[in-house]
Amino acid sequence: MSDKANAITIGGLAKAAKVHVETIRYYQRRGLLPEPQRPPGGIRRYGDADIDRLTFVKTAQQLGFSLDEISDLLRLEDGTHCQEASTLAEHKLRDVREKIERLEKIEKALGKMVDRCHAQQGNITCPLIESLHEGVSTAEDAR
Repeated sequence: MSDKANAITIGGLAKAAKVHVETIRYYQRRGLLPEPQRPPGGIRRYGDADIDRLTFVKTAQQLGFSLDEISDLLRLEDGTHCQEASTLAEHKLRDVREKIERLEKIEKALGKMVDRCHAQQGNITCPLIESLHEGVSTAEDAR
């Protein structure tokens, strides 16, 4: 690799990838990002490949993948394992859809509780607090 390919420090890498230096170190400990060799008397240098790798990790996180799942995806990144990557994405999509379903149930339960609060006039007992004490089947189903 040329000197230009590995020209930035960990601070420069963090800035370029819009993450904290400690995030980079954590990813290195987790094996998500390789740690370059430290030249004798020098400091580690990073390059475009490291920025690309961090971008991959951050994008996957934004799509809801855990660091363990991202590690699995990184093992498939050579492009020859598309079916395996697709299977991982299908599982993630199913998880996301299940979360959306649970959140919709929570939204309905909270909406009913708030409506009860707004409809309540002059009563000392708060319908929201009362509902939480009584338990709400929709909220329990949403867990």
